[in-house]
Amino acid sequence: MGKTQRKNTAMLDGDDDSSSSISSSTTMRSDRMSVSEIEEVEINKDSLLDEAVDALYEKRGSTREKALASIIEAFNSDLQHQFVEKKFATLLHQCLSSIKKGSSKEISLASNVIGLLALTVGPGDNAREILEESITPISQASKSGSEPSKIASLLECLAVITFVGGVDPEETEKSMQIMWQSVHPKLGSNVVTVKPAAVVITAVVSAWSFLLTTMDGWRLSPKLWQESIAYLSTLLDKDDRSVRIAAGEALAVIFEMGSLEKFAAEAKGSSNGSISEGNKSKEGFSHIQGLRGKILNQVRDLSVEAGGKGSAKKDLNNQRNLFKDVLEFLEDGYCPETSMKIGGDSLQTSTWSQLIQLNFLRHFLGGGFTKHMQENEFLQGVFGFTPKRRNLLGSEHISNSQKRMYKSPNSAISKARTQMLNKQRMQSKDRNFGHFAVNAGDEDS
Repeated sequence: MGKTQRKNTAMLDGDDDSSSSISSSTTMRSDRMSVSEIEEVEINKDSLLDEAVDALYEKRGSTREKALASIIEAFNSDLQHQFVEKKFATLLHQCLSSIKKGSSKEISLASNVIGLLALTVGPGDNAREILEESITPISQASKSGSEPSKIASLLECLAVITFVGGVDPEETEKSMQIMWQSVHPKLGSNVVTVKPAAVVITAVVSAWSFLLTTMDGWRLSPKLWQESIAYLSTLLDKDDRSVRIAAGEALAVIFEMGSLEKFAAEAKGSSNGSISEGNKSKEGFSHIQGLRGKILNQVRDLSVEAGGKGSAKKDLNNQRNLFKDVLEFLEDGYCPETSMKIGGDSLQTSTWSQLIQLNFLRHFLGGGFTKHMQENEFLQGVFGFTPKRRNLLGSEHISNSQKRMYKSPNSAISKARTQMLNKQRMQSKDRNFGHFAVNAGDEDS
């Protein structure tokens, strides 16, 4: 159509202006290095990682924290496929041990490592093992204590390992329920109601909507959808801007899935039974339409907010840009189109789901995002991104072991690619035919 394309770069988390220069300078340095020098660097890196993993057995918590931080740095600076093939189980179980007994800082670092481990191995048996082994410790740790950064890190990790390792919709649903129960006001009677911090609400809603982008073909009751949307609507009125932005993105994904319209149509069309049932259906339909109208007004107001006392200009601009896009989507059906440069190549998104996935993974990977997008085949498959200069097999600068790793059909990368493509095919079968909501407790509670 004749729409003017607005590049929504303001809503891409963080500032990666240096990504192109970083990648190009790295390439220049590698061009001056011989194959033997590169292999020597690889050996040194492996030995440092081995030492870091050994340090995770130390009794002193500060030693384990330092080791976890060095592992994160190594996984962000390079894809550690060979190291993971040797030390996968050891690293996973030591990180889970840190989550069970460590300080809040150690738990946050271990959560980050587990998420990076999942993104490195890609979909497959190892990713499923990560999810199966981690979900209970993560759930228990997120309920113990009240350190906001720890809870946020745990739930972000849960989102990543579910995104990579979850195959069945039930697994994704379970993870989303764990997240929702951390902040939703309608908790069970046996849970002490503690007002969650804004950073926790933001992390939960972002992680929840990140996983929501993967859900297709699911039908839960309109009441559960209504509860989710009503809660997100209340978040649009919160004082914290990051909470409002996260809620706006979640609502955009819900509207993109067509879920509100679907259960509104169900409510309107289910009045074939008794008079009382018909009245309830009409009331439900009216309430849903009213809720949509309320959200539309909230979105319109937030898109032109003048700003409050002490509000950062960048945050205010991010909010305005997001809600302008949401408003345009609700009124005209246009999704925001974004484009960002990664090492000279362009990564583009054209749907809310893609944008939410990109923002979440960019936030989680931080400084490692560019490296992963250039070399991580799983993430490249997720976003349909193929670096033009990626010619690893033809490069004279990669080792023979690396070449075998990329060529072998039994390699972690090949398995990950196959699993990822199968997962995407399974999900695409039901696309636009279902909807999902998190059961935040018994309907009668």
